Amino acid sequence: MVSIHDEQLQKLDLVLITNRKICEVGLVDIIRQAIEGGVGTIQLREKDLSTKDLYKLAKELREKTKELNANLIINDRADIALAVGADGVHLGWQSLNTNVVRRIIGHNKVIGYSAHNLKEAEKANFDGADYITISPIYDTTHKDYFIKPLGVEEIRKIKEKVDIPVIALGGINENNVKEVLRSGVDGIAVISAILLSKEPKQTTTMLYREIEKYKMKPEDEIFISGHR
Repeated sequence: MVSIHDEQLQKLDLVLITNRKICEVGLVDIIRQAIEGGVGTIQLREKDLSTKDLYKLAKELREKTKELNANLIINDRADIALAVGADGVHLGWQSLNTNVVRRIIGHNKVIGYSAHNLKEAEKANFDGADYITISPIYDTTHKDYFIKPLGVEEIRKIKEKVDIPVIALGGINENNVKEVLRSGVDGIAVISAILLSKEPKQTTTMLYREIEKYKMKPEDEIFISGHR
């Protein structure tokens, strides 16, 4: 029998991370289109909002994601995640320790962690995170850190060292998603590829179809080590 926890992890194939400041139309409408197009997890990441406004937005997104059978993960704020009944919390180096957040939210919700190198990925794995995002894979203008792009080879190295899902993030779009998937990554996360798209649902569907193609390939056809 598949647990609630396992169901949440199965929806990490395609993650949309929010940034309402770059949206030309309403964020909630884009999220609806993205989920309809194939996004399985929404990560609410709006660092500048007050607690009251963040709660209001999170509550609205929880209603929409529940209606459309998608995950809602809240960046950093375990209190907001519990208040709206979200599926988990995503942490970073400035967040509470993973074990502390686990005590707060319990074992039926997922904890993600933002890693930027192998050392951070291994620590997140050891500390009990359920999955990691590794970034930036490619250069991207919509970021609040200054790290040289890691490239897909780094994904392969990390996949060999951790036993939790690895989600690639940073500059991923329709033009390079195949290369990312060939690294053996467990899922991809995007921001601008969908939020800046003139047709969010269509763009999401294109990304999702590429993911589905690679999920159906035999393991020996995926570039786990960079070779067929």
